[in-house]
Amino acid sequence: MHFPLKSLLVFSALLPLVAPSFAQQHRAPAVPLVTNDPYFSIWSMGNSLTDIPTKHWSEAIEPMTGLARIDGQTFRWMGSPVRGFRMPEAKAMQQTSVEVTPLHSRYRFTAAGIELGVTFFTPLFPQDLDVLSRPVTYLTWSAVSTDGKPHQVDLLLDIDPSVAVNDVSEQVTWSRAHTGGLTVLSTGTRDQAILNRSGDRIRVDWGYFHLAAPDSEAVSSELSATAIAQFVDSGNLSDADDLGMPRPAGGTSLRAPHLAVKLPLGQVGASPVERHVLLAYTETYDIEYLGRRLRGYWQRNGMTESELLTTAEKEYSSLEVRGVKFDADLTADMRKAGGDDYAYLTALLFRQTIAAHQLVADVDGTPMLFSKENDSNGCIDTVDVTYPSSPFFLFFNPQLLKAQLEPLMRYAALPRWKFPFAPHDLGTFPLANGQVYGGGEVNEDNQMPVEESGNLLLMIAALGRAEGNWDFARHYMPELTKWASYLEAKGMDPENQLSTDDFAGHLAHNANLSIKAIEALGAFVQIARGVGDEKLAGHYEAVVKKLPAEWERMAIDGDHYKLAFDQPGTWSQKYNLVWDNILDLHLFPSKVMQTEWAYYSKQMQPYGLPLDNRKSITKLDWEVWTATLATNDAQYQDLMHRLVTWADTTTSRVPTTDFYDTISGRQMGFQARSVVGGVFIKALMDPKLVKQWQSPEAK
Repeated sequence: MHFPLKSLLVFSALLPLVAPSFAQQHRAPAVPLVTNDPYFSIWSMGNSLTDIPTKHWSEAIEPMTGLARIDGQTFRWMGSPVRGFRMPEAKAMQQTSVEVTPLHSRYRFTAAGIELGVTFFTPLFPQDLDVLSRPVTYLTWSAVSTDGKPHQVDLLLDIDPSVAVNDVSEQVTWSRAHTGGLTVLSTGTRDQAILNRSGDRIRVDWGYFHLAAPDSEAVSSELSATAIAQFVDSGNLSDADDLGMPRPAGGTSLRAPHLAVKLPLGQVGASPVERHVLLAYTETYDIEYLGRRLRGYWQRNGMTESELLTTAEKEYSSLEVRGVKFDADLTADMRKAGGDDYAYLTALLFRQTIAAHQLVADVDGTPMLFSKENDSNGCIDTVDVTYPSSPFFLFFNPQLLKAQLEPLMRYAALPRWKFPFAPHDLGTFPLANGQVYGGGEVNEDNQMPVEESGNLLLMIAALGRAEGNWDFARHYMPELTKWASYLEAKGMDPENQLSTDDFAGHLAHNANLSIKAIEALGAFVQIARGVGDEKLAGHYEAVVKKLPAEWERMAIDGDHYKLAFDQPGTWSQKYNLVWDNILDLHLFPSKVMQTEWAYYSKQMQPYGLPLDNRKSITKLDWEVWTATLATNDAQYQDLMHRLVTWADTTTSRVPTTDFYDTISGRQMGFQARSVVGGVFIKALMDPKLVKQWQSPEAK
């Protein structure tokens, strides 16, 4: 079925009204609104968009307030009063639905005979790096009368300047401009101390936030701290900008002005009336890598902020059409791959996965994708964060996995990295100047030698298979060979080391970590053969051939396999076995997972499968990996349903955590992390789906 472009756009804006789907049956832990990168990341963390102020993923308040004036009555469709700032009284509209799809978050509200659709759309197409890298989210409204009568409707969007600071005491400036048929209101810090800080729960305080409204929307706008009061009082803005800058972004004294636009919808009847604006955040430099500052990928050919906004507006309609199709196609395919529960989880976590990264260009234009280890320690390009998220990138676009591995491998090849095993990270976001975790570059204390060496061998083998060539591996063979040698010596029975589950502490003789080492050595056989070194491949083929049987002998504990080789009466998830299938290694007999899953079925808790016998805590990404190893579909579906039940009911209202308690459902730590991209591992195991989503048509 085909629709005219304009009709399709209206249809997509009203999609939750006319096409209910499984997504509406669920309640997200937090709803993604603006999800471009670790700094430009705004969420709704309540049941309704009007329950609490909108927040950065770190839970710092970044208020966006939305009002609707219907026949002279003012209602609120987004935001709520913030401490220290008195908001004029405006009754909340009734939120009747919210739907989260891979690229859209769609709300529906009703009040005074009007149905208002509100949609946040971030066009994160994994194969279109130009669009993916643009720091732009579209906010769209569509209103229609529900009582057969016309109603006069005006909308207000008001954005607090705290969106552009790390601390509300920072001084900000503001401006307005006109470009490409857009009125652009902007705000940013006075000092613009570029790349001045690194850390975990911090926000950007260089660059500028932009609210851009098309001239065709006939908006009026204002830079003022009183826009909300004016709109509630009269339905209008005074069109008088506050010029007394700089001022603190927040506080109870003289506040910096907000960015406000009024969008007149006119008389709204049975035909939907649609409006949209652009929300953007531009930084001069995004990342510092080994001492040099890198710009966003969208800037690699000299694109200016004006050109960015003009291009984003020009392409809005076509991107929306693509986005609607992308959502529908991906959801249908995820349903085929893993069922309704799986389709919902992948939709919920799609934008979160990408938004925990920053895509920049190296000096020669090469894409480099840096992850931020949100809410754990703030590390940048952490190997054991890239590892669990790698199924997402291997499924959609392996180039993005290579863009994460390239900066890490360049660093590992430098003389300054003196260890015989792989690094853990590149620093603390956004400063990728060298490892900071554990002993850093100084000593081996609290390093993850087997973990990270195994992770990189597995991912680079998967990358070579996905690309159909081994050029990347060939370039770094000295490092890969060194790490394979380390795993040959240390991997079968690991010493007292940390693994990716470092929150559980050091563990010697870790059976699951041993699996990783064995699978990684099998992966290295493929790498060596891929680069044409048959002698090296033959050596490691002989080495790895005998290890699975040795592992079974050391790990068996009656009706299951141990957590650690020296600890009878223990158990753990053996999620690292997924690579046996993904890489077609087939090193371990099928009875291993048959035995494990028969035991796992007895260990289930209301909200999932614990990580091991020590506590009732778990990791969402590893649960889905383990689920894909289930020996029958009933086992898989049972675990997936527990995960969705947890997501629907957890009291931890934050961007979906990957670390929680399987009995209480409460978050134990971590939120808004990219590791949730690991849920795409089920889809990655379907070669036909992978080929389909990496085809030229998918672009």
